[in-house]
Amino acid sequence: NLGIMYANGRGVCQDYAEAVHCYRRAAEQGNTLAQTNLGSMYDNGRGVTQDYAEAVHWFLRAAEQGYVTAQINLGGMYDNGLGVTQDYAEAVNWYRKAAEQGNALAQTNLGFMYENGLGVIQDYAEAVNWYRKAAEQGDASAQTNLGFMYENGRGLLQDAVFAHMWYNIGGANGIERGLDNRGLIEERMTREQIAEAQAFAWRCMSSNYQDCG
Repeated sequence: NLGIMYANGRGVCQDYAEAVHCYRRAAEQGNTLAQTNLGSMYDNGRGVTQDYAEAVHWFLRAAEQGYVTAQINLGGMYDNGLGVTQDYAEAVNWYRKAAEQGNALAQTNLGFMYENGLGVIQDYAEAVNWYRKAAEQGDASAQTNLGFMYENGRGLLQDAVFAHMWYNIGGANGIERGLDNRGLIEERMTREQIAEAQAFAWRCMSSNYQDCG
């Protein structure tokens, strides 16, 4: 906790080096939060010289203990080849571990890997499965991606109404691409279809994404 206070300047002057010192003491005792935070400091060069390999070291220690945030971060390091040789299959491995614990960001990332055949055999239906899990937790990127899958009939039947619905929801939650795509697909829809999609979107959001067709 003291490390977090120094990192964020809460109750003390912001001091990344002191935060690193506090994180390291706890991390060396096996604390997963501290290990993950220390990895992030190395990843971002805060309080230490930026060192992706050292970031990977600490993310791995926490990830192996099942800590979700570390698993996602480690997946990202393998995905982007930071501190390790780029390895999409290993990225998928860590994204999956976090996704299976219910983390929406990991589910979105895993869906993207399946959609694009990165580290796995391309499988649109599996991509839809993971996007939907994340979308139903309110992940705006997953919602927008799910709209794209509906628009293009990837992994499910093509459906402009549901594509519009998910684009609308993703856009409402801050993804500009969702609003742009919604506008484009409206050019190919009837007034009745647009009205239906808007009604579906309202129902979906009002139910906290539990009644989305």
